[in-house]
Amino acid sequence: MYYISNPLDFRNNQELIMDISKAIDGEYSAINCYKKLQQLAPNEKARNVIKEIRQDEKRHFKSFNSIYTQLTGQSHSPQLNNQCPNSYKSGLDFSFNDEQHSVDFYLEIADKAVDPYIKEQFNRAAKDEQNHAVWFLYLMNRG
Repeated sequence: MYYISNPLDFRNNQELIMDISKAIDGEYSAINCYKKLQQLAPNEKARNVIKEIRQDEKRHFKSFNSIYTQLTGQSHSPQLNNQCPNSYKSGLDFSFNDEQHSVDFYLEIADKAVDPYIKEQFNRAAKDEQNHAVWFLYLMNRG
């Protein structure tokens, strides 16, 4: 069970909740984009790498949704927040940049969170996102 250590600090809690909802939307968008990217991939190796990344994103999505529900008592209806490119090469570049942005955003959320579980989940997700960025860079450099 997650907790907000200082319920009187409503403004910070609302900011955290808004950030978590944005993170959920980002994960939802990534899951959808990587499905498309996986289909565009030129070979089995690339498809498998993207599939593994997509599995991580699904895990983050589930974790962030659970945290959001615990904090608010409601579920969040995810929204697509970006348009995934239609070409493989553009998709890799887009995904690399998105993952790098997510690293910083998730570390900011972890820093704002008081609850140790929330901190842990967002720090872990930031590490995963950095790893994903490396994989996307690898795939970009393979041509």
